[in-house]
Amino acid sequence: MEINADFSRRVAVHAARMPWVPSPMAGVERRMLDRIGDEVARATSIVRYAPGSRFSAHTHGGGEEFLVLDGVFHDEHGDFPAGSYVRNPPTSRHTPGSVPGCVLFVKLWQFDLADRHEVLLDITGTDYTAAADRPGVELLPLFRDDREDVRLERWIRHASISLDAPGGAELLVLDGRFEENDENFEPLSWLRLPAGSALQAKAGPDGCRLWIKTGHLLNVQERSKPG
Repeated sequence: MEINADFSRRVAVHAARMPWVPSPMAGVERRMLDRIGDEVARATSIVRYAPGSRFSAHTHGGGEEFLVLDGVFHDEHGDFPAGSYVRNPPTSRHTPGSVPGCVLFVKLWQFDLADRHEVLLDITGTDYTAAADRPGVELLPLFRDDREDVRLERWIRHASISLDAPGGAELLVLDGRFEENDENFEPLSWLRLPAGSALQAKAGPDGCRLWIKTGHLLNVQERSKPG
């Protein structure tokens, strides 16, 4: 299966307008944003767990990164409410599920295979800081290494936003809205920009809060398919 698999192209997906697609596990559904592969896949998705649903125990051969958008996610490591950011590196293993139900933004098979850096963050109530060189932008760092920078950004109302992305960028709207290239982005809208891009956007009347990753799309075609 291939969905938005050409990483040299700009892609915009308005996931809130998409139907939910059942996964092989009862009670777990997905909205697929990009994908290369079948059930073992390089994938970016919105995933919804019905109350009481769970996946069987499994190992992440290529790593897993997720942000809890709603509800409470659970595995052997604990409960992760909305606002939790988690990176499970390659070779990590868990049994994921949810008692009350939850919605996640999930990325699979997108780690350096030598990465063993685990991240478990609860960002609820964490302060943002003003971006020194980007007026109208506040930042909350999540993770950074020599190949990617992951963060939340808040854009103030009606702010004109510029973002250079020499290594590419992905943006997921969490709250509010923005406009880019005459297209409106609302909660759960996802935008992927190829390496060498520059974003020019305008925040909506209530501002905007986003998950953003930059720097990770250089030569992505060479390492994208799980082996």
